[in-house]
Amino acid sequence: MSDETEVMIGLETHVQLDTDTKLLCGCENEQDSDPNTNVCPTCLGHPGAKPRLNEKVIEEALKLAEALDCDVNEDVFFSRKTYFYPDMSKNFQTTQFELPVAEDGNFEISLEDQDIDIGIKRIHIEEDPAKLDHVGGDISNSDYTLVDYNRAGTPLLEIVTKPDFTSPQEAREYLQQLERVLEYLEIYFSDTEFSIKSDANVSIDGGNRVEVKNITGTKEVEKALSFEISRQKQMAARGGEVEQETRSFNSDMGSTTSMRKKETEEDYGYIFEPDLTRQELDEERKQAASEKVPELPRQKFVRFKEEYGIADKLIESLISVPAMADDFENLAEEHEPELVASWMTGELKKTLNYNEVGYEESGVKTEWIEYVLELLEEDKISDRNAEQLLRDLVEEPRDPEEIVEQEDLLKAEDDEVDQVVEQVIEDNPDAVEDYNSGEEGAINFLVGQVMRQSGGKADPNTAREKILDRLEV
Repeated sequence: MSDETEVMIGLETHVQLDTDTKLLCGCENEQDSDPNTNVCPTCLGHPGAKPRLNEKVIEEALKLAEALDCDVNEDVFFSRKTYFYPDMSKNFQTTQFELPVAEDGNFEISLEDQDIDIGIKRIHIEEDPAKLDHVGGDISNSDYTLVDYNRAGTPLLEIVTKPDFTSPQEAREYLQQLERVLEYLEIYFSDTEFSIKSDANVSIDGGNRVEVKNITGTKEVEKALSFEISRQKQMAARGGEVEQETRSFNSDMGSTTSMRKKETEEDYGYIFEPDLTRQELDEERKQAASEKVPELPRQKFVRFKEEYGIADKLIESLISVPAMADDFENLAEEHEPELVASWMTGELKKTLNYNEVGYEESGVKTEWIEYVLELLEEDKISDRNAEQLLRDLVEEPRDPEEIVEQEDLLKAEDDEVDQVVEQVIEDNPDAVEDYNSGEEGAINFLVGQVMRQSGGKADPNTAREKILDRLEV
C-alpha cells in the first residue's frame, strides 16, 4: 500500500471440478440442466442414503498439491460441517477439517518484476452446496428464493493461503497465476460452466479480521479488497473498532455489506464423517498423480527465455494458452522464434479475442499458421495482407491457400506496383507539391495511397522507394 497501514490478506479459493459425476454420488455433474434434475437421495440428503467417494477428485487434489509444493498427508478423512441453511438439505456439508489432503505449500508469483512467496496453508476437498436463485432481488431483498440442487455435491478443491498478501493487487495476481496453473493441470477450464470463487480475509494494523464471501473473478477480488480496506481505514480514522464479521461483495455497487457476525470453527460442530472410509495416500498413489503434472507456467517461462531468447511479454502471452505454447514450440523448430511468437500473440490472438473464441476452439490449424509464416519469410505477402489472412482463418476457418487465391493477397509484381505508383502521383498533386516543398511527411500519405489502391498487395518499403525514385527524377 502507499501509506503506513499494515494490511494482511488471506484467500480461500474454491475451484469447482469438471468431473463426470459429483463428489459423493453417481449423479451427473452438470449444473446447466433443468433445475433439480441431476439429483438423487444422497445429494438431496435423504435419511439412510450413503455417500461413495469420487476417486478422480483425490487424484486432482494430489496433482494440485504437487504443483503448489505441498506436503501430502498419508491418511486423510472427511468430516461433517454442521449448519442449517436451505442450500444444504442434509444440514451438514461433507468437507475435510482435521486432516486435509495437503498442507504447508508455497506458490511464487511475479508482480512488477518482483517475486513474492505466498504460503499455502492447506488444500482440502469438499462438496458445493445447492444454488440459490433470489427472485426479484438479491439475498437481502428478494421476493422469494428458489433452490436448485443440481449443484449440490459438485466437487470442490479449496486452496487456503496464509495471510501473506499485502495489497489487493497481489491477491489479484495470485488468482490469475493460480488459474493458469489449474488450466495446465487440466483441473479447471475457464470456458466451462464451472467457476472459481474466493473468500477474502482482510485486516489492517493487526485489528479484527473481516471475511468477504463468494467473490467471483480476479478483478472483483481486487475491487472487493480495495473497498474493504478503505472502509476499515475510514472506521479507524473515526475512532471506531472493526468488528469480526462476514460480509458480501456487491459487484454492481462496488461495496461490501454485512451478512452476519463471524462464526468460529467451533460453531460448526465438526464431527468425523462415519459413512466415508479413511483414505490412504501412499507413495504409489502420490507418484501416479505426480506423473500427470506437466511442465507448469513458471517453469515454461524460464525455459522459453533460455531456449528462444524472445521478449518476456511474448512468452507471457504464449504460455497463457497451453495449446498455443505447444504449437509455438513445434513451429519454432522450423521458423524464426521471434517471428512465430510475434504473429501468434499479435494479430492471431487479437483476432481470437475480438471474435470471443478460444485458440483451441477456433479451428485454426497449426499448418495454416505455418503457411502464413512461410509466405512472410519468402516475402510473398505484405504484413497487412498476412493480418487479413489470419482474420479470415479465424472468422471462417478454411484452407488458407484458397483464401489467398480468392482474395488475391500475394504481393504485386514490380510492374503492377509501378503502375499504381504512377497513378497515385498523378491523382495527388498537392501531396507531391508538399513533398517537393520539404514536407517529408507527405511521402507517408502517398505510400498509404499505394497500399490502399493495391489492396495491400504492395510492399510498403518497395512502394516508398519507387515513389522517391519517381519524385526525384
